[in-house]
Amino acid sequence: MLIDQPDGNFTFIKSSGPFSSGCRAQSGYEVAHATFHPLPALEKGYELIARHLQQLGRPIQALCGMELRIPQPLSPQGFAEFNEPYVQRLADWKVLVDGLNPTARTNVALAVHPVAEPSLYGFSYTVPTDHDRPSFMLSGAAEIQRSEKGTEIVSRGDVSPQGISQKTQAVLEVLTDRLQEFSLAWTDVTAVELYTVHNAYPLLETEILPGLASGGHHGLRWHYARPPVTEVEVEMGAHGVYQELVLPG
Repeated sequence: MLIDQPDGNFTFIKSSGPFSSGCRAQSGYEVAHATFHPLPALEKGYELIARHLQQLGRPIQALCGMELRIPQPLSPQGFAEFNEPYVQRLADWKVLVDGLNPTARTNVALAVHPVAEPSLYGFSYTVPTDHDRPSFMLSGAAEIQRSEKGTEIVSRGDVSPQGISQKTQAVLEVLTDRLQEFSLAWTDVTAVELYTVHNAYPLLETEILPGLASGGHHGLRWHYARPPVTEVEVEMGAHGVYQELVLPG
């Protein structure tokens, strides 16, 4: 289900979670993507986002994507508790649309040299543009399937090569569905991110790169990290943007 964020000049895919499944810039605008070096603590990151958008003359509602890093994966209950102040911050900024969070999000735990506290890796926002190329940010997708009975983890507990293969296939299907909902394809993707601590190398030639089609022309960035909820093993994200920058944290 596509919903407009009119004050931010983007459209988002409604999600049942505390973030959207993805966002796409509306006509006359494009999505810009910024990352930080070094990574600031999340609270400081909020301040940096607000300052950056203010300097650009953009409203805070232009914020359409967030990428977080946390110290370790959380239980489902811990994940829900973590999201409460996060969503409240966006509500205070009047970013929500009819109570829905329109911003895409990725949130993972680095397995080596983890952050000491929740930190901000990057964010996305819309800016005016004079070109008509599509630009977008998809939320990180994990191997979770939804049905009338609720949600379940694909191949739960199976980290064998076959299990990781099944999980990866499920993730690629989710991302493909999100692209199609935006009337996009992998040919519109400029960057793909992989988040797992398991051996995905054997899958590169057989499943991952074939699944990305020409979206793989720009390569694949593998983050040695775990998804934010325990027992989830594989996550991937993708975006298509024409402005990438690194900001001091």
